[in-house]
Amino acid sequence: MKKVFKLEDLDCANCAAKMENAIKGLPEVRDASVNFLLQKMTIELEDGEDIDAVMKKVVKLCRKVEPDCRILL
Repeated sequence: MKKVFKLEDLDCANCAAKMENAIKGLPEVRDASVNFLLQKMTIELEDGEDIDAVMKKVVKLCRKVEPDCRILL
């Protein structure tokens, strides 16, 4: 399953790269990309994974990297 989310207040490309790498490290995530210019995040989950449970982890990881960034769910 692939989902796309809009981001708000992502301030730099370096933070986007850090967020992307952290999300890719989750075992439930098959692939992820965070686009700084478009303020967009795409996440592809392994089959059968619960998107809500995974997004709680993603939000927590992203807040560690960029506390002001909001993921519009």
